[in-house]
Amino acid sequence: MWLDAAYESLLEGGVESVRILPLAKKLNLSRTSFYWFFTDREELLAALLSRWKSTNTGNWIKRAEAYADSVCEAVLNVFDCWFDDTLFDARFEAAIRSWAQQSPDIAREAADDDERRVAALTDLFRRFDYAPLAADVRARAMYFTQLGYVSTQPNEDMAVRMSRIAEYVEVFTSVRPEERELQRFFARRNLGAS
Repeated sequence: MWLDAAYESLLEGGVESVRILPLAKKLNLSRTSFYWFFTDREELLAALLSRWKSTNTGNWIKRAEAYADSVCEAVLNVFDCWFDDTLFDARFEAAIRSWAQQSPDIAREAADDDERRVAALTDLFRRFDYAPLAADVRARAMYFTQLGYVSTQPNEDMAVRMSRIAEYVEVFTSVRPEERELQRFFARRNLGAS
């Protein structure tokens, strides 16, 4: 409960809004009850960071490692993160990035996770026989494109985003996805192809 409230406060007002007394008021609990769960605010903030790592980085890596018959299917597996907040919480990502601008320690943590995510994407491309440098560059292009989406928060119509999926896959892989691969992706998202 405390962690969920801290998460909401982080998303709404940044790390400075994650304070024990305001959280206690929000939860209609005594401030002292906080200490049954956390020793101090720093431990609560560490738990928030751990949640982000588990959710955003952990799921990103799992999707990059998921079974795929082709590189297009593998890339589409990762694209699931772009459209499912339970796999990759874009608002949480933006809040952590904002926090990283204020804290060198959090900036280092975020940079470490960036490298883990890029390494997972690089490994994805290597599984499909891309040369090491090509795999690395494609992984970085794909990853930093997504971070750009997170940071700019474009307000795009979902149909427009879906109409671009095949083109993105081709840009990142140099291979045109097959219709069946696209249909599986759209079916996972409960969306029709555009």
